Amino acid sequence: MEYRTLGSTGTLVSTLCLGTMTFGSESDESVSHAQLDRFVEVGGTLVDTANVYSGGVSEEIIGRWLAARPGAREQIVLATKGRFSRGGSGNELGLSRLSLTRALDASLRRLGVETIDLYQAHAWDPLTPIEEALRFFDDAVRAGKIHYVGVSNFLGWQLQKASLLTQVKGLAPIVTLQPQYNLLQRSIELELTDVCRNEGIGILPWSPLAGGWLTGKYQRDSAPTGATRLGENPDRGMEAYAKRNADERTWRVIDAVRKVADGRGISMAQVALAWLADRPAVTSVILGARTVEQLDDNLGAAGLHLSEEETTLLTEASEPIVDDYPYGVAGANQRDRKA
Repeated sequence: MEYRTLGSTGTLVSTLCLGTMTFGSESDESVSHAQLDRFVEVGGTLVDTANVYSGGVSEEIIGRWLAARPGAREQIVLATKGRFSRGGSGNELGLSRLSLTRALDASLRRLGVETIDLYQAHAWDPLTPIEEALRFFDDAVRAGKIHYVGVSNFLGWQLQKASLLTQVKGLAPIVTLQPQYNLLQRSIELELTDVCRNEGIGILPWSPLAGGWLTGKYQRDSAPTGATRLGENPDRGMEAYAKRNADERTWRVIDAVRKVADGRGISMAQVALAWLADRPAVTSVILGARTVEQLDDNLGAAGLHLSEEETTLLTEASEPIVDDYPYGVAGANQRDRKA
């Protein structure tokens, strides 16, 4: 396992992060605890959850794991999120001081800890002035309830505004961004990556395997069946089968990943994870496994670095398709200037 600093902080975290959205839903408690044990055993340190994962059960499972293993709390950097409602009143949703106070206190109780290392705004809230949320985070840092502040699913202008406000107002800085990022979904590179590089914000990509697409388990023009996420629900979210199957770029990327994997004698998942871990500003890639076996395969990407030729093949095959302006060649040329 390799380690990097958490954004611009001095805290070190493993370059692979254990995501726990499956805990309590796709993975029962015994499997979840086995995943946590395995992750720590191989040197993993960053564990990510959220107050809404399995309706709060994910945090409870982690809390019971921590309570049953003396010293485990000191081995991990614990991250969770607030913003979405677990089904309560309207004020349990959003980034208001009232909502975040309730969400943070509830997460601390479920996790059984006094302090959360990285507390993240799960998404932008159009009803709450961002300064209100940022001041809450700063107060929580000063009160010792959290150590660092992060955000998830922000747009470029939202992240830049929030980051600059923390600087101007002298508030606790934003140290991480958690976006969807993988070989099939590279849109964050159009603006967010540059914001993160300029402001010292570390990227924590979620869905690094594009909902299983980059493992090679889905076939062209053959709808998935069986015990997979799309097999159980082919229309599931952003990874829905029909839309991606109809996009020729999907299969071009998958073929490139398979070529690199076959050439190295490793899994396609390991190739996709290694490519992502070495992208600019990436701190740690969030794994999301149902089973210990899936997690073990993913962990095979630890310390794996692709050659320049392999990286170029994957990067060119997955080049995002954008209009000429402002993100395409025409727009990029207008912003360029040579000395």
